[in-house]
Amino acid sequence: MKVNEILEDVHEEVIRATTNWPQFNSAHEGYAVMLEEVDELKAHVWMNQKRRNLEAMKKEAIQIAAMAVRFAVEVCGEDKGRK
Repeated sequence: MKVNEILEDVHEEVIRATTNWPQFNSAHEGYAVMLEEVDELKAHVWMNQKRRNLEAMKKEAIQIAAMAVRFAVEVCGEDKGRK
């Protein structure tokens, strides 16, 4: 798996998420969304290694990266970053 392929997957997930969901209203909301994605990945990581769904684990990691990108874009400006 190449980094460029994963970054393309992250880009596609950012586009999908911004198409289907409104912008984050605040840093708190963005953080909560990222934490939810981390918890979903944690469930895969804590599973018995032989039973892990590696594709699902990769999907969750990509979603975390995409939400971090959204957070940086949507929340880290003066208009929402200090709310």
